[in-house]
Parts: sequence; C-alpha cells; structure tokens
Amino acid sequence: MTALEHPARRADGPGRPPARVPFPVVDEVSRHCLQEEEPETVHIEVHLPGTPDPARLKAAFAEALRRHPRILMREARGPWYRRRYEWELTAEPDTEVVTFPAPEPDALKRARERALAKAPSLAASPPIRLEVVAAEAGLASRPEPGPDTAAGPGSVLFLTVNHTALDGPACMRVLATAAEIYAGEGGSPAPVAPPPTRAPERPGTAAQPPPDAPSGWAPPARVLRGTPEPSPGNGLLVDELPVPRRPKGSPLTVNDQLMVATALMISHWNREHGARPRPLRITMPVDDRPRDATMPIGNGTRLVEVPFGAAELAHREWTPDAIHDLLRRTSDRTRALKALPRPQLGHGARLLTAPVLPVTLRAAVTRGLRRAAAPWTSTTLLSNIGRVPYPLDFGDAGRAHAVWFSAPARLPRGLTVTTASTAGRLHVALRWSKTLLGPGDGAHLRDLFEHYLHATEQTERAARTERAGSGGPDPAPPGKSGGPK
Repeated sequence: MTALEHPARRADGPGRPPARVPFPVVDEVSRHCLQEEEPETVHIEVHLPGTPDPARLKAAFAEALRRHPRILMREARGPWYRRRYEWELTAEPDTEVVTFPAPEPDALKRARERALAKAPSLAASPPIRLEVVAAEAGLASRPEPGPDTAAGPGSVLFLTVNHTALDGPACMRVLATAAEIYAGEGGSPAPVAPPPTRAPERPGTAAQPPPDAPSGWAPPARVLRGTPEPSPGNGLLVDELPVPRRPKGSPLTVNDQLMVATALMISHWNREHGARPRPLRITMPVDDRPRDATMPIGNGTRLVEVPFGAAELAHREWTPDAIHDLLRRTSDRTRALKALPRPQLGHGARLLTAPVLPVTLRAAVTRGLRRAAAPWTSTTLLSNIGRVPYPLDFGDAGRAHAVWFSAPARLPRGLTVTTASTAGRLHVALRWSKTLLGPGDGAHLRDLFEHYLHATEQTERAARTERAGSGGPDPAPPGKSGGPK
C-alpha cells in the first residue's frame, strides 16, 4: 500500500494544523531500521548535454512539487507513546530543494559521495534534494549537442531521495513533470510508456507459485567479503553497456537476462573466494503503478524474491545450452512471482506495523527480528527500472542521454544492482557496503556482470551451433585485474 492510499486527516481553515498521513508499512519498517552509518538513500543522476537556467529550473521544480503535493511532506513530531508515525503534508517546501554547487575538482565523484552519504532530512519537506553539477569534459556517454543546446561539457542532475519516504520511480515522475514545465509545454503530459500490466487470470483460477522453484527455507548465499574500506558507508560504480539483444519473438525479457547475469556474477565471485555452491535469492521490486501524472507518490513497489538452487549455479563452464535453460526457468519463475498477490513487504511486516503497541516498542521488536532474520535475507537486490518512460527533455538544456539509479546496499545484502535504459543504452549501477567490498571488488564484479550479460545474448544462436556439433563453452570470464572504466 502506498502512502497515497491512506486518508489524510486534514484540518481546514487559517491557523489550523496541516494534514497528516499515517506511515504505510514500507515507510514504518524503514524508519524503525535507520542507521546513520549507511543512510537509506536512492541516488538518481540524469545527464544532459546542456545546463539548465538556474532560475527557470528552480521555478519549474517548485511547480512540479505543487502538482504532486504528496511529495511535500515531513515527519510529524509526536510523543513516545504514539501508535503511529505520521507524515505532515505542507503547502510549500521547508528548504531550498534545487541547488547549483560551485565548480570543484572531481565534482561528479563528490556529488555521488554526497548522494550516498547524506540523506535528506525527514524533518524537512520534501525529503529530497536536487543538485546540478557541471559534467566532466570528455564524458563517454555525452552525445553531440543539438542546434538549440549550448556547447560545453553539459550538466548532471543529482536527485537524492530519502528512501524511508519515497522511491526512485515516484521521484522520476516529479522530475519528468519539472522537465515538461521547464521546456515550456505548459504542463501538458509528455508521451510515456504504458503502465505495467499483469497477465489476466482465467476465471476461477488463482495465481500459482513458480514452478520447480527451490525451497526458500534454507539460508541463501551471502556475497563473500572482498577488500573492504576502513570507513563505513556505501561505494558506487556506474557503467554504460549496450542493451542486451534477444532473438525476435523470444518469450524471454531483458529483465530475465539481467537476473541471470546477476546470479552468475555472484556465484562466480563466491566460487573465486572459496565458497561451495549454495542457494541464492535475488529480491526484485515490482511496480504496478501508472507512469502518467496520476502516479501515486511514495514507496509504491512490492518486493518478490527469485530463488536459484545450488545445483543450478554449480556449473564451472556455462555453455549456451546451460544458460538458455537457466534463462527459461528464471523467466517462468519471475512471471509467476509477479502474478502472485502479495503485500509490499509480506504479511509479517503488515503484522509488525499494526498500531497496537507504541511505535517505540514496535521499533525495538522490528530491529530485533531484522537481526534474527538476517541469515534468511536475500543475497542481493536487482532493481531493473527498464526503459525510462519519460523524454526528460529540458528544452535549451537538451534531452537526457543517460540516467543512473542506485539503491541502498546495507548488510546483510551488502550489494545491489540497479539498471535503466535510456537512448538505447543500458545504464548499470553497482552499489556496495564499504564494510564488505572495495572499489577494486566493484570493478571486478562489474566485469563479471558484463561478461555474463553478454553470454545471455548468445544462447539461441550458439545453442543451435553446439547441438550441430561445432560449438564449445563460453570463453573464460575476465580476471580480477580489470580496473574501473
């Protein structure tokens, strides 16, 4: 349930308190488990060929906030014995949301570090911030500027979101509205991708669990420790790849390919570090919200877990036939899991957040259960945004040519993979806990991911060749010597 589905307690009239909305399940669980060392931030960066005018962008973003009023919220104060946390809705922002930091060396690197290390405050409305940073000259993904775009290195919009309040797709909807206003479209809706839909069920039938899925009772594999950094927090590596090809008419999706590439990346990494094959589970957010101006703003995704058995990942050499079989099973499972009706965080979370005890007591219970359940937490999270469904055209600043997202990577997972496609390119972000991995580990994991993603493209053609007797195993994946791109 998104926060928008909770009725607001509104008191009209001058001098009356603002409306309040109870925290939904996702928000409350996240609020209970906050850690200062690893803030729950969603980082979004949008690369433009030009630089927006500061005054116009600030005005456009302020108007976008007013058109999506649910984002204008802050955590309401209350006594320790209150039964609920509540969001307090405000008419205007409490702080300056859009800023243009002064140019500095390594500006992009520093902006990414701020996005991962400093969460917007829940006590100020809205719990997001937008920084506009000059892009670095020679950036590989930057296209040639258009006739109406000023020459120069371009700019990057860094949107940092407090994940306790909002998710990435909701904030992208607000940013898309700001782009429409900035470009002078008068707020007319830009063409967007159709909303996600589920396959209709036949009358009298219910969605079934995924076929031949491994048992979920065994604790899944963990990403093994690499060369961690001495300080806590999150590290990040972003990369740009071609969108993986699929045979025409194939029932497989890019999401299936990304899921298999992630599973094989972690399996290979753990095998390199001396681990025996173990079951693996990957958390996958599913978002059924519309993408137009009616999109509910808040934490609106539901989480499903895609399982992989230890025997499925035990291969040493992944032939095209073996990868094709794994892709097919993964596709069947993800399709079935998406169709299953399920609360956002499961039935247990709904029970934990029932307003029976004061929130302070529920917080202590939730944190204790989270620690106890850590061995059963999924191995990693793969969040595939898919094709960015908005043009993100900022008029004289140009249209976005690259968009990266990243999700929090707290232990026990310690690693998340987030993907999105823009302008025909796949933008991948690997984010990790610094207490688990280091920059060199991230670069090696990126190389493994790229290798196995490419391997998923070859299954149909190479499998036919192999069955004819002339095929062979895939080339060995890259070694650990590869550095960041």
